Amino acid sequence: MSPVAAVKQERFVERHQAEWNQLEAWLDARGDSAKRARAERRSWQGLPDYEVPARYRRLCQQLALARRRGYSASVTDRLQDLMQRGHGLLYRAPRPRWRRALEFLFAGFPRLVRAERGCMAAAAALFWLPLITMFVAIQIQPELASALFPPEQLAEFEHMYDPNSPLQKLGRGAETDLAMFGYYILNNVSVGFRTFASGFLFGLGSIVVLISNGVIIGGVAGHLQAVGHGDPFWRFVAGHSAPELTAIWISGGAGLRLGLNLVAPGQRRRIDALIEGGKRGAKICVGVLAMLVFAAFVEAFWSSIATIPAAIKYAVGAALWVVVGGWLWFGGRNQDFAIEDRVES
Repeated sequence: MSPVAAVKQERFVERHQAEWNQLEAWLDARGDSAKRARAERRSWQGLPDYEVPARYRRLCQQLALARRRGYSASVTDRLQDLMQRGHGLLYRAPRPRWRRALEFLFAGFPRLVRAERGCMAAAAALFWLPLITMFVAIQIQPELASALFPPEQLAEFEHMYDPNSPLQKLGRGAETDLAMFGYYILNNVSVGFRTFASGFLFGLGSIVVLISNGVIIGGVAGHLQAVGHGDPFWRFVAGHSAPELTAIWISGGAGLRLGLNLVAPGQRRRIDALIEGGKRGAKICVGVLAMLVFAAFVEAFWSSIATIPAAIKYAVGAALWVVVGGWLWFGGRNQDFAIEDRVES
């Protein structure tokens, strides 16, 4: 190598040595073991994960430049090694679809819900406050139920949850449970989709649907409690209430985000804000769908079993509330999908 080329190589190495070291340290600490990388995510102080793809592209350019200029093997070999290690990580075969689906369900979906915490909190308030208010109000003034429902509908509610009804003692048959499973899926999904899609009306539709669902559910529960049919009702809804009710206000939160993007698009065009909100909302709705199908399964094959003691029904219901709450609060907190999400997209 000529003296001029040696000087150029020395300057080249001096200029880029720091970023090579940073990328090498990242590959050593975070690229070899995904499990260790997740465990050390919060304590890692080196190269941020989201910068790795750009750093890798620069490294490939620098390797090509070093080869074209005829730099020594000590430089090109090191860059070649870094390039191969980075390529093996960034462009490895995608994970199986079932694994990606499970990772989204257990980690990606809770992260999306928490990322929209403002809209989700508003949706929860719009749903739960009317529900609780209506329930309490009917305990104080039972005649309020007649203002919400026609007399024949109130009579139907009372018949369904009459403690002396044979249905409360014998339960349903297996064929009926299967048919009701399909009905519950259709009903639950339609409610969830309507709650989200009505957000296209600048969020007002989601607000109306959340409030109306809260009033209706609170009204039914309040009336049955007031007329002395509360025990069969609470035993029936205890199991599936956690996933079903939570899914309703989460879909409402996604609808509010959609409406908010339309009302206040910020620096984006309104259509771009709508598309972005629609994409995020669609991903959230995938998780909501899973919750509603699970709720329908529990409602059809567990809630309908009349012979199970009330204490067990309530214990299972409480456990599901804890599981759903813990899943949404803790799910995905120890995982970082930045690199793989960028590559796979």
